[in-house]
Amino acid sequence: MEQPIGIIDSGVGGLTVVKEVMRQLPRETIYYVGDTARCPYGPRPVHEVKKYTWQMTRFLLKKNIKMLVIACNTATAVVLDEIREHVKIPVFGVIYPGARAALKNTRNYKIGVLGTIGTIKSQAYVTALKSINKDVEVISLACPKFVPLVESGEYDSPIAKRVVAETLTEMKQTSIDTLILGCTHYPLLQESIKNVMGSHIRIISSGEETAREISTLLYFHDRFNMNETVIPKHRFFTTGSKKIFSKIACDWLKKDDLPVETIYLGEE
Repeated sequence: MEQPIGIIDSGVGGLTVVKEVMRQLPRETIYYVGDTARCPYGPRPVHEVKKYTWQMTRFLLKKNIKMLVIACNTATAVVLDEIREHVKIPVFGVIYPGARAALKNTRNYKIGVLGTIGTIKSQAYVTALKSINKDVEVISLACPKFVPLVESGEYDSPIAKRVVAETLTEMKQTSIDTLILGCTHYPLLQESIKNVMGSHIRIISSGEETAREISTLLYFHDRFNMNETVIPKHRFFTTGSKKIFSKIACDWLKKDDLPVETIYLGEE
């Protein structure tokens, strides 16, 4: 099936999932929506997160997507089940893939989770991890300064390194051996996080695991694009600055001149 895969996020963070999908499924076309104008979703009340996520979902459903990936952890925690109930295509979140990968990698079953205020408050990762293994110990930490750093394009700056070091002081003192980056923005800070936490800590990004599960589901539902002659025509939509989005997307995906369009989804 040559229909596109739809991926939505509160901003540029979902590009970490896009990168993995492009790598693992190079024939698939991706339509991406980043709600950069209203990012971050983490501190927002639940009703706003639901409203904005549905706006992005409806926008992509009109584009005839064959699958939807909610790449925002906050949105996944809040509205994944509701959207699954009301749409006719497969819908993926990023929390359970990340949880499964962490449990596969941990040795002492002490797992750290970094996330937005909304994701940590929802206890979504704790629920996911303990539903698989009730004996796992989960230590969660909200990192509200991380998403603004990434959205501003400052993820590789000296300021970012300092903020990461200050934020992770508490987590560094724990006995975890595995750390989940519970926000798709955070892989853009992964090198700084690794440097602070140390090489002995296994860092889990949900993007890679999510792409694997997408591949499995496409195969199961017979929805792979089998046409080897068609070159994917990806489209990227942002509700905010096209210039900033393009700069981050081109840098992260290692591609030039990506097709980025500015869209309007609705009032706050």
